Amino acid sequence: MSNEYKLITDEEELRRAVERLQTQPAIGFDTETTDLDPYRGRLRLVQLATLEEVYVIDLDKFGEHPAERADLEPLRQLLASDRPVKIAHNAKFDIKWVRRHLGVEPGTVFDTYLASQLLSAGVEERHNLDAVMMRYLGENVDKTERGSDWSGELSEAQLLYAARDVALLVRLRERMIERLKADGLVQCARLEFECVPVTAAIELAGFYLDKERWREQMVNVEQERARIAAELQEMLAAGSSQGMLFAGARAEVNLDSHAQLTEALRRLGIPMPDSTRNWRLQPLAAKYPVIAKLLEYRTVQKAITSYGQNILDSIHPVTGRIHADFHQIGAPTGRYACTSPNIQQIPHTTAYRRCFRAPEGRKLITCDFSQIELRILAEYSQDRNFIAAFQSGADLHRATAAQVFGIAPEEVSAEQRSFAKRLNFGVVYGIGAPRFALMTGLSEKEAEEAMRRYFAAYPALDAWLKEAGRRAVREREARTMIGRRARFNFDPEDRRAVALIERNGKNMPVQGSSADILKRALRLLHEDLSATTAKIVNIVHDEIVVEADVEQAEEISIRVQRAMQKAGEEFIKSVPVVVESHISDEWLK
Repeated sequence: MSNEYKLITDEEELRRAVERLQTQPAIGFDTETTDLDPYRGRLRLVQLATLEEVYVIDLDKFGEHPAERADLEPLRQLLASDRPVKIAHNAKFDIKWVRRHLGVEPGTVFDTYLASQLLSAGVEERHNLDAVMMRYLGENVDKTERGSDWSGELSEAQLLYAARDVALLVRLRERMIERLKADGLVQCARLEFECVPVTAAIELAGFYLDKERWREQMVNVEQERARIAAELQEMLAAGSSQGMLFAGARAEVNLDSHAQLTEALRRLGIPMPDSTRNWRLQPLAAKYPVIAKLLEYRTVQKAITSYGQNILDSIHPVTGRIHADFHQIGAPTGRYACTSPNIQQIPHTTAYRRCFRAPEGRKLITCDFSQIELRILAEYSQDRNFIAAFQSGADLHRATAAQVFGIAPEEVSAEQRSFAKRLNFGVVYGIGAPRFALMTGLSEKEAEEAMRRYFAAYPALDAWLKEAGRRAVREREARTMIGRRARFNFDPEDRRAVALIERNGKNMPVQGSSADILKRALRLLHEDLSATTAKIVNIVHDEIVVEADVEQAEEISIRVQRAMQKAGEEFIKSVPVVVESHISDEWLK
């Protein structure tokens, strides 16, 4: 490619560049910054490109406070407009910096990073710019100046580096559009691209954590762990050999050692499975109190290691809030993932969630879809009995239990309802009788009979699940309602591998469509809240958390519910979409 670029350092040069760029359907868009954190660094360069020209805008030459400078207004208007489309790789990063330092949210974007993820559908693991450019254009990306100091006088090598990446983005988009069309992913890509500014806004907003409450919770959990560990050691000691010379000579079991735990539990006469993973031990908990105590210990231990001082360390020194990293396509299903820290996985207990609260004068609105995956399953399967259970407004799990056990709904016991609930949610994940037996403590024969009755009650659901599994094996992929794709590589001669793909084929369309609905809701909500002081502060699969002024909380709650309902109804036509909402000073679920 050419080494030519135009360095923009004054108002007149910027005006002419913008006039040229405004005539294009799409332009390459990139930034260089003095830090990775938009609250600490400066936005130094904005790079924009057509197929023939590259403009490198040096914001330092325009003076301080770029968001307030009149001479940068043409740039702000260009970036904020829907046309031309802005093409960026990992656009979330650039959008955060532009919002923070230029005061505008970029309009329509095409994110080549997300496009690469969609096209690979879980097969390709590398989606950095180097890998994507080589995969689609056969171009090597110059890495020489990556990570260099962008705060001082810039060298020719730095400016050339800044220009080169953005120059290739227009060509890359053209190639990717061809592939997106060929693979039936255009609608899904549009949804993902529309969500990028929302994800950027969530990360910039951050989530407020009450530090004192969190410290109190850490102390309480440490004390609880010590108590549970002592009780567990006493229970395990009952299996130790008797007649020891000294009463205090008992060696404690390493509670984190699979080998030591297995030996100690077998000494107690417990028929141990070949693994001490929680899901294998769960069925034994009702019969063996020591197993229940071990699972209790592990829950507390995980809380300490995953949700302790590391959460406090994540509070930003400038904002006083936690700014997590949300990965928009965090799984092949399209679900978000979260890191640094993972605030999606904060335990659901009140003791933890109450630590995340609204600052003075604000409220938290927590809204979640009710049984959204089961409603999606009803839409896919068109099972009359399953649909009728939702349309009646009755308790789905009670209605299912009545169908399965052949009794009136009012005769359903708590245990029967619990079994039905586990079946309803289990079928989404393609569980079989052995796993259902482990989940419930039933014998495998009893589990098989329960599942037989379940699918006899919902025959069309049974047929859809079986065909979804077969299709995944046959086509080596599964898709959501809007075409999001997960691809599967496996050996068709490997029965275990085939069984896994069948389960994934049943689950992916449901869980993936749930992710699509949430993203559509986020986009609708983001637009609706743009003129308010409310902001989205967290998302957890089927749940959206919004922070709003006290005076606006009721109105904002209605807006959140409305956006989620509308999104759900764009996908689900056969059963009602239900959204539950809570307004509180704290994060509630």
